Amino acid sequence: MGRFLMITSTLIALVAAAWAASAGPWAWWVLAAVVLVIVGVAVYDLLQRKHSILRNYPVVGHLRFLLETLRPELQQYFIERNWDGRPFDRDIRSLVYERAKGIHGELAFGTERDVNSLGYEFLIHSTAPVAVPERPPRVQVGGPDCAKPYDMALLNVSAMSFGSLSPNAVRALNRGADLGGFAHDTGEGGISDYHLENGGDLVWEIGAGYFGARTDIGDFDPAQFADQSSRDQVRCVSLKLSQGAKPGIGGVLPAAKVNAEIARTRGVPQGEKCVSPAAHSVFSTPVELIEFIARMRELSGGKPTGFKLCVGSRTDVLAICKAMLEVGTAPDFIIVDGSEGGTGAAPLEYEDHVGTPLTDGLLTVHNALVGTDLRDRIRIGASGKVAAGNDIVKRLIQGADYTNSARAMMMAVGCIQAQICHTGKCPVGVTTQDPKRQRALHVDDKSERVRNYQEATVQQAVEIMASMGVSDPSELSPQQLHRNTGRNEHLSYAELYDWLEPGELLAQPPQSWSRDWAAADAGTFRSV
Repeated sequence: MGRFLMITSTLIALVAAAWAASAGPWAWWVLAAVVLVIVGVAVYDLLQRKHSILRNYPVVGHLRFLLETLRPELQQYFIERNWDGRPFDRDIRSLVYERAKGIHGELAFGTERDVNSLGYEFLIHSTAPVAVPERPPRVQVGGPDCAKPYDMALLNVSAMSFGSLSPNAVRALNRGADLGGFAHDTGEGGISDYHLENGGDLVWEIGAGYFGARTDIGDFDPAQFADQSSRDQVRCVSLKLSQGAKPGIGGVLPAAKVNAEIARTRGVPQGEKCVSPAAHSVFSTPVELIEFIARMRELSGGKPTGFKLCVGSRTDVLAICKAMLEVGTAPDFIIVDGSEGGTGAAPLEYEDHVGTPLTDGLLTVHNALVGTDLRDRIRIGASGKVAAGNDIVKRLIQGADYTNSARAMMMAVGCIQAQICHTGKCPVGVTTQDPKRQRALHVDDKSERVRNYQEATVQQAVEIMASMGVSDPSELSPQQLHRNTGRNEHLSYAELYDWLEPGELLAQPPQSWSRDWAAADAGTFRSV
């Protein structure tokens, strides 16, 4: 490396000298000034103590930091293949962009993926496909204790808060939801003016900070909650227990970011650090959780009320089911968030190593509800890396009734997966509160793109189901989703996983569930 840097320095010096010699006498003064600046930088680099590279390789060592800064863009645009980028590969990003623009999003010459690789999953089509329904199916959310059921679309905007998203991004998402007739989850940051501007249906999410429905000391405020949830635009209320990308931890919004708008929306003091606790203060047991869900539903006037979680232990899920049976009521919906879900910012250890992936989480919740004979009154939403039509169909087979998407919806409004959401320097105005950056996002144009993307993706999911011989999601079965378990073997989800029968846990738990069922207690949450 040292030899490379020395050669580079010499070449730069020779080029500069040649330019000065050919440009005339004045250029020598420019060259002298440049040399003085370089010498100054070199002296500083030699004396500073923070960077070893610069102490050993003054001036030219800065090239290393420049290349490091450009690495994500170089990787994304010039190095990664179409199918192996993360979190979303190039094929999926292109699909979202094209559908958002009204382009069909088709490819030529066949798949680039290794369809024989271990873990590859595929859907089973029918020799006798059925006609595609004229209208995409919707899912009625609202159990027997709900007075105001809501018909949910198969794909909706997942939870993203104002503060994490810019005002224009919130506006575009909500207007797109209104145009397309699907739901927009507010995230736990409260209902902002931007959520209300365009009239799109809202799922109001409440987190452990109770933003928008809290007292001065951070407790839950029933009066504020009742007032906010009574809005006609609020169609459902969701209690956030945990988030896929960072389950089990809260969040902190630094004081400098708590401007007047965010303070008003969240109900917190302006200019003071805003803390979202990891745990709720209004309940500490499964029974208390279910009782609080029932209270929220009553305060909202009977609107569908549920909770979101990233699944931890199966014992906890079963304890919540036992609490439903003991209390005699149940949430109207449960949103299962996978550990592969996105976030504006989280510790690497949490993003990569904590929480249950969406597939296992969905199967756990679905089977727990079936086994306790509760499944017919509770709808399940799936959130976590849902972007294409096959993602929707796959999650429906795994136990979901509908899906939510955050990052794909962000891409529909212009996100380029720069992965600097937490810095406030989003280059396309999606995740920033900087007015100069926000203006890049044109609300009218991007809201149409949100509508286009959702409509085309749901239509593709419906067409896939028709190809599988299915006209309604309720007809899907685990036999229709297969996974490669070896180079020469694949098994269906019916063979890979246990699927409980209605009421089976109440009658005679199977051996694979018996230990967790016995350990589950409606009076306590357990970590194992």
